[in-house]
Amino acid sequence: MQRGPSARAVCAVVAAALFWSSSYAVTKRVLEDVGPLSIGAIRFTLAALLLYVLVRTNRHHRPARPDARQRRQLYLSGFLGITVYFVLENVGVDLSTASDASLIVATYPLMTMLLELVVFRTRMPLPRVAGVLLATVGAFLVVRNGAQVGGGSRWLGDILLLLGGLAWAGYNVLGKRASTGQDAVGVTYYQTLTGAAGFLLASLLEAGDWRTPDATASSLLVYLAVACSVGGFLLYNYGLRRMASSVAVNILNLVPVFGVIGAVVINGESIRPTQAAGGAIIIVGVALGVIERGRGATAKPDADEAVSPVAA
Repeated sequence: MQRGPSARAVCAVVAAALFWSSSYAVTKRVLEDVGPLSIGAIRFTLAALLLYVLVRTNRHHRPARPDARQRRQLYLSGFLGITVYFVLENVGVDLSTASDASLIVATYPLMTMLLELVVFRTRMPLPRVAGVLLATVGAFLVVRNGAQVGGGSRWLGDILLLLGGLAWAGYNVLGKRASTGQDAVGVTYYQTLTGAAGFLLASLLEAGDWRTPDATASSLLVYLAVACSVGGFLLYNYGLRRMASSVAVNILNLVPVFGVIGAVVINGESIRPTQAAGGAIIIVGVALGVIERGRGATAKPDADEAVSPVAA
């Protein structure tokens, strides 16, 4: 008998991937007016303020306040998954090549799966392992055509991207463990609060270049905060609490697929046969990754199984 994450949880992570796939083009436009660290500071500060309002007005379902240990874990996961990850990714992509970045980022599900194995003693079903490997290959095929020549610090960029993968894996595993008894809004709020604080401190390095963004950049910053930060992380955390961390990260391999579809539909770009094949492989890999066989899919039940479902 096949069992795995609910369709609702899978759809939530897929929707998060759809939001995040748009963030690259939006951020590229905003970079014309605002530095990368300042973008993170503005984006996540706005997101934290909005989430605070949601937490305070969520009177119908207000979970118990997380204990001190949970708050420390949520703060740390937010710092790893927001501040550390986005800084390492942005700088790493800038120093490395697009092909290197695509291959390294596509290995993030593997990193998460290994960390999950160490922390949760999770036994990995064969379909999940096969799905992660297939999606990794497919993601590389989709984006390898956009390879560009990197700078002289390519090796440093590759190292930063690998460290970013470890930070993202830590965010997933630690965030899942700390979310027991909490809803997606509360978990995302605590994580975003720490991520915003880290970016605010980091943005001081760009203080000399600060200037008022134009109307277009300002509206796009609001989009990044509302859609990509609040919407994306709420949906992702909702799904993450209901599936294995490696499964959730594997679904994010759909991001380059959505990116290529957007380029074709919105910009009228053509799609190469290799990209089409890679997209098909990703979809098969993601489908395999969400399949769990029998009762022995994990050594112990997921922490979120005892939590009542909350709409993201």
